[in-house]
Amino acid sequence: MTGDPADTNPELYRVVFENERVRVLEYRDGPGDRTAPHRHPDTVMVTLSAFSRRISAGGREVQVDLPAGAVRWVAAQEHSGENIGETPTHSFFVELKEPRPGGAVAGTALGPGAP
Repeated sequence: MTGDPADTNPELYRVVFENERVRVLEYRDGPGDRTAPHRHPDTVMVTLSAFSRRISAGGREVQVDLPAGAVRWVAAQEHSGENIGETPTHSFFVELKEPRPGGAVAGTALGPGAP
């Protein structure tokens, strides 16, 4: 199993708030920066900058291009990522600590989903 992003990449992820129900991570990187494999629970991602990145897991890869101000659902997943754009990334992740009603969903998508 992969690790917590605040442990695997502390230079990129920073815990800015945590209580018994949520944890909020701030994420910042630059062009060419990569994350080590890590995991997120169900999460809401808020982008403060536009970015282009490659998300990889289990032999699959997806390219994600999002504008500044986007809000996306990210289903629980393990992955690594790389900033493949020409600009820095700045975003927040609001990680949910409560389990999903009805349990985990099999076959969730890699990367952020639709708003």
